[in-house]
Amino acid sequence: MNFRDRIRKPEVRKAFVRILLILAGGVLLAQGVLITLVLAGAFGKLPAYEDLRSIRNPVATEIFSADSVLMGTYYIRNRQYLRPGEIPPSLLDALIATEDNRFYAHRGIDIRSLGRVLVKSILLGDEGSGGGSTITQQLAKNLFPRRDHGILSLPVNKIMEMATARRIEKLYAKDEILLLYLSTVPFGGDTYGIKSASMRYFNKNPHLLTTEESALLVGMLKATDHYNPAKHAEEALARRNVVLEQMVRYNYLAPAGRDSLRELPISLNYSTLPHYAGIAPYFREYLRPELEAWCRSQVNEEGEQVNLYTDGLKIYTTIDSRLQHYAEEAVKTHMAHLQVLFEDHWSDGDLWKQIRPEYLFTGTGMEYNAEMESELPRKMEVFTWEGPQVRDYNTLDSIRHYLKFLQAGFLAMDVHTGEVKAWVGGINHRYFKWDHVTARRQAGSTFKPLVYLAALENGVSPCEFFPNDSVVYEEYDSWAPQNADHTYGGYYSLKGALVHSVNTVSVALAMENGIGSVIELGQKAGISAPMPAVPSLALGTADVSLMEMVGVYQTIANRGVRMPPSYLMRIESKEGDILYENPGSGKGFPVFSPENSEIMIEILRNVVDHGTASALRTGYGMMADVAGKTGTTQHNTDGWFIGFTPDLVAGVWVGGELQQIRFREMRYGQGSFSAMPVWAGFMRRTFGDEQWGFLEDRDFMISDSIMEMLDCEEFMEYRPFRFRPLEILRERRFFRRLFRRRR
Repeated sequence: MNFRDRIRKPEVRKAFVRILLILAGGVLLAQGVLITLVLAGAFGKLPAYEDLRSIRNPVATEIFSADSVLMGTYYIRNRQYLRPGEIPPSLLDALIATEDNRFYAHRGIDIRSLGRVLVKSILLGDEGSGGGSTITQQLAKNLFPRRDHGILSLPVNKIMEMATARRIEKLYAKDEILLLYLSTVPFGGDTYGIKSASMRYFNKNPHLLTTEESALLVGMLKATDHYNPAKHAEEALARRNVVLEQMVRYNYLAPAGRDSLRELPISLNYSTLPHYAGIAPYFREYLRPELEAWCRSQVNEEGEQVNLYTDGLKIYTTIDSRLQHYAEEAVKTHMAHLQVLFEDHWSDGDLWKQIRPEYLFTGTGMEYNAEMESELPRKMEVFTWEGPQVRDYNTLDSIRHYLKFLQAGFLAMDVHTGEVKAWVGGINHRYFKWDHVTARRQAGSTFKPLVYLAALENGVSPCEFFPNDSVVYEEYDSWAPQNADHTYGGYYSLKGALVHSVNTVSVALAMENGIGSVIELGQKAGISAPMPAVPSLALGTADVSLMEMVGVYQTIANRGVRMPPSYLMRIESKEGDILYENPGSGKGFPVFSPENSEIMIEILRNVVDHGTASALRTGYGMMADVAGKTGTTQHNTDGWFIGFTPDLVAGVWVGGELQQIRFREMRYGQGSFSAMPVWAGFMRRTFGDEQWGFLEDRDFMISDSIMEMLDCEEFMEYRPFRFRPLEILRERRFFRRLFRRRR
């Protein structure tokens, strides 16, 4: 008798049914006991309603430009919360159709979906049938990660997620749950939330996602690594099309739309989203310590210290995203070209012969030893202007490779408010961290306007003439200033001496009016760096930062009123509450008289029209009303240009990390060649912008009285005779005080 015949007997059948009932009852009893234990907290405390009302997870802080463009983030986990208007309908449709088609019908647990998974997904292998967890349960898992409970891990965690989902549904509306879910769902690596994922894979904000892009991201949720389009394009494409099918199935998409979208290839604009990625990375790193200090002084609603990396703050700055882009493009375009010239200039191999190997390790944290010369090379990825390349380098090769690159700093500010509009601290933040906006280097002739303003403030006329004589200053180690063109003789007016950047007259002016007055004026204009009280200060030998020097020119352009640089507008909480707002700098600080500032503006206009910066007119065809000054330090170590329109001031520095990294010829190393093209490139892009194009049409509106005051020659072979007793007395005192001798 076989088993089938035996089970047909009534007594056997009853026994079999009894066993099944006992087993089923045991399972139900075990489930009940397990549920009771879980709810009682035997496996860990369930999130309380108070915890769920103030859900807090590490959320990236976002930093925005003045025109509300996301510049970058500060984070431990790259998670960014969404606002309702940031979610496109296609994304919600794809999510609900694929992950939880009865989302609006259940209260956190969908019994019908659990049955569907058992039958279709497990028994029939239907990939499109969806998962058993509701969106609310998945949110619970995202907010409170699963814990290890041994062999009971899966059932215990499932029960905890269901219980948490029920509580979430009691506290939040359905749309709020979707926002929370889309803000916390992981997309692999350190990327959390649809906003971060949208930026990573398509470099756009989520509200700009197309239907097929939404379907692709939703499809990744099944297995973020397996369906990662950057790693597994074919699998991601197939999964995307499954999502499109689900959208048709639940009437979120017409069949015709599905058919056309299925044929589209995956088109990514992929970014790894490291901390240095995004707009103005040097500026964001400069701002970071200031924000950290502010956070340490703040307490949130829970009485805890505000955390820059986890509290999802919104930081709004004065940076303009368009101007920042133009600045970065101008730096990149010119510096790539200049590097080619530089390497060709040193193609004879003499560059490293002038630098002792141990000097190359300054600031690296490493110490040089002779064995490094024979160290075997290894493959390493290095920066080039053509993109990252793999080279066979040893340690010394690598350091030489990076030190050979010329660097640049760029800063643009609003003349009237001091607001920083663009900030470029170097040529590539990933490889070069040193910020040349705040680094201090010799300013060269860009410092001279302070010398001439000190003279003007002391009553010297802009049309007073000074001899162009080579003078030895015996009290200062017999130092003698030299002109760049090595020509002497004749007389320059104060105006002409600055227009043509005459070193001898600049030093004479500083000595006659007092080095101390120049230093004092520089400090009032915002220079905090030490300025040595020596004659060479007039030629810009003090180490100052680009930020400090741009601030000086902002003061000139603003008719003598200094507006301290500002860059932080406000800080908001994750919910949008204002936590800090910049009160503004008010009326600023008067430094120069308005009249003398206007004189200096007109002189610096002449520098552009026919002086050392005339290439802006002749070479770049710039017809806008601009003023500025070039600067070049000894041996062509540093190249500078700082210029301004009536509304915008910008400065550029170019040089090497080591002072020995420089051009040997002035035609390449002078500021008008190395730095000024960056300024010109930035301004030309700015003038072509729809919003900023008005800058090209603005003029300085110099008064007639100032123009009359400046109505004199710039240079004369012989000193013009004019009876000016005060001028003669001043000159005689000057000669006696210096005990000078002519060469």
